[in-house]
Amino acid sequence: MSLTSALNTAQSIFNNTGTQSATVSGNIANAGNKDYVRRQAMITTSLNGASVVKIDRAQEDALLKQYLASNSQDSAQQTLLNGLEDVKSVLGGNDYETSPSEYLSAFQKKLAAFQTSPNNVVAAQGAINSAQDLANSLNNATASVQNTRAAADKSIATQVDTLNSLLSQFETANNAVKNAVNTNSDPSDALDQRDKLLKQISSIVSVKPVSRNGSDMALYTSDGVVLFDTIPREVKFTATPTYQASDKGNGVYIDGVALAMGQGGTTSGQGSLQALLQIRDDVAPKFQSQLDEIAKGLVNMFAETKTDGSSTTPGLFVWTQSPSGAAGGMPTVDPVTGQYAIINGMAGSIKVNSAVITSQGGDPMKLRDGSINDPDPMPAIPPYVPYSTNLSGNGGYTDQLDKYYNAMGAKIDFDPGTGVSGFNTGSGLDSNVSIMDFAANSIGWLEQYRSSASDASENTSAALARSDQAYSNETGVNLDEELTLMLDIEQSYKAATKILNAVDEMLKSLLDIAS
Repeated sequence: MSLTSALNTAQSIFNNTGTQSATVSGNIANAGNKDYVRRQAMITTSLNGASVVKIDRAQEDALLKQYLASNSQDSAQQTLLNGLEDVKSVLGGNDYETSPSEYLSAFQKKLAAFQTSPNNVVAAQGAINSAQDLANSLNNATASVQNTRAAADKSIATQVDTLNSLLSQFETANNAVKNAVNTNSDPSDALDQRDKLLKQISSIVSVKPVSRNGSDMALYTSDGVVLFDTIPREVKFTATPTYQASDKGNGVYIDGVALAMGQGGTTSGQGSLQALLQIRDDVAPKFQSQLDEIAKGLVNMFAETKTDGSSTTPGLFVWTQSPSGAAGGMPTVDPVTGQYAIINGMAGSIKVNSAVITSQGGDPMKLRDGSINDPDPMPAIPPYVPYSTNLSGNGGYTDQLDKYYNAMGAKIDFDPGTGVSGFNTGSGLDSNVSIMDFAANSIGWLEQYRSSASDASENTSAALARSDQAYSNETGVNLDEELTLMLDIEQSYKAATKILNAVDEMLKSLLDIAS
């Protein structure tokens, strides 16, 4: 080997080790960065010696796509579970102690006590107070359900803004990758940024990346809707600040295509947006319809009918029509189905008739006599046709109370569209059960939905953890490996210094001979 060749070899080693050490140092510095993909300086040998030809990035496209899918699924499942937990919390938590079902049971017991002592004012007042608690629980549950819908709507608006921002940032990162490739620069940092944005996008909506020539990339949802193709596609949504039971939320549109909501406890949704739509437009409205059915059942069974059967009017429980604010009458029967139609928001306005509330000048004994709708004092009979079936004021009269109590245990028709249908109680079809069973089934429906979502969330979390670990194992930084590699680089550097020292000694010897 000539001295010139030896010097060139040393210089090549210095150049290579410099690049290698810089690359390894970068890996070590980013060992804790989940969005960093390990680099490696690739060396090739030719007639001119060894040289670094490129910085290779440990990219694993298949594992990245698997992670994106798992992340979308887990984000949707966790979002759904959180929404169901919010609904559960307003009903008293694990035991549902503040649910309408609990207050309905308490009211039935108070009514039974009044039935046993029909001339006892304290028993009468206890029944009325319990009825007020029941009405209040329906009012509060309705307000909470609508607040849950409004909160979901607000979250949707926030997520849409975030998604639009991420897609705009993705355009910048994608252009940076293409520019680096076109100019033969290292695109690793830009690729890291692009992958990081992909992960963030996948938590909001499903994303399918498609690689194209020149390291360009297009993005699609799992349904094939374009998210990004050269430029980001606009995601549109108009928020609704407050919700009433009859309100319908606005849809989310990606490139003009409506985003579908998720379905089921193990949600079909991909990303938080579809789960939020599911909470706002499916879970909460169905539970609201169940509350409204309970309210409708109470108005019907405690209604009063004139003694000649000419008219029936809400009695113990009354309600207010929305948005007019006028007093609500008797629920009407749908001529097609032959059943009472759901009245949206009825549970939010149901209350106890002031005619039996002592603090409002009422008389609780009117419940016993069935005279809540009779004027006080009673007009002459005839020509007035009374509602009361106890005109004599018999203190031991229980016919009306017996009727009410029995009605609470009798089967009645509920709208099968409430979602409770199919929940097995062992008492026949769920759309034809007592109001007590329907209220219990409503809680059972919610708990079954929440339990299913909870089980699924554990599975999606585990799947995401496995995907994350698999991706990290292939693309992440292993400190032990990097430190070992750094030692190897150090040895190469030392070898180069020895060559340089040997050449230096030879040149000095030549100069000494020449002189």
